[in-house]
Amino acid sequence: MRSKFASISFKVIFIIIGSILAAIGLEIFLIPNELVDGGVVGISIMVSHLTGLPLGVFTFLLNIPFFVLGYKHIGKTFTISTLFAVICLSLSVNFFHPIPGITHDTLLAAVFGGVIIGTGVGLIIRNGGSLDGTEIAAIILDKKLSFSIGEIVMFFNFFILGISGAIFGFDRAMYSLIAYFIAFKVIDVIVEGLDESKAVTIISDKHIDITEAIVDRLGRGVTLLDGKGGYKGIKTNVIYVVVSRLEIAKVKSIVQGFDENALITIGTVEVAGKRYKKKPIH
Repeated sequence: MRSKFASISFKVIFIIIGSILAAIGLEIFLIPNELVDGGVVGISIMVSHLTGLPLGVFTFLLNIPFFVLGYKHIGKTFTISTLFAVICLSLSVNFFHPIPGITHDTLLAAVFGGVIIGTGVGLIIRNGGSLDGTEIAAIILDKKLSFSIGEIVMFFNFFILGISGAIFGFDRAMYSLIAYFIAFKVIDVIVEGLDESKAVTIISDKHIDITEAIVDRLGRGVTLLDGKGGYKGIKTNVIYVVVSRLEIAKVKSIVQGFDENALITIGTVEVAGKRYKKKPIH
């Protein structure tokens, strides 16, 4: 019970931190330079600019229909986490609004705003929430359309950024696009982690030497699978090992040091379990 309470508490803390970071990216970098974010936040920025009303009001009100959809179609936990994150964002943008932007260089604002917003949104997503109702709509539409969730969100955001060009000018819209792509990549890093896991499959006649080298130099456990060539029918061993993406270059170097003709395939995987932990390197 105590561990569950601690887990929920950490999630709440990181959602608050993520919301504050997103608000800083918006109010200190993007908005003073007439740049917008994607999704409901982007729409809220434009409506706030046109009406003169506080941004926090619109980030909350425009997300309400998506909260209802999310509760019905996705689940209570995700919707409550998203509602909490949006409330924190709405309060935070109102708090930071009186603070002037720290740069009037539009490119710097796009870059640093994108990094800070991406970090904040990544923390929120990693802890089970979201800041953008369009993601909820995309999850629902994905079940009815042939497009992926990512493609639907991308379409929404290109449409929103296009509208921003008519309001703030198309040069600002292009800078906003830079900020959006930077935020998108930073979100990936935060959610997946710099230590993203990669599954490596190696087919080589030198499988024994390669296996020993991987274990000794990287400290990774290796699995040998029985294989058989589909063309010649020759039996062989297939090496399977999971490493971090920072270790990929080392694995390739080890394999090519023993067999330049070895076949190497690499894929991204999600790993659960303690057997993945590294062993001591000799």
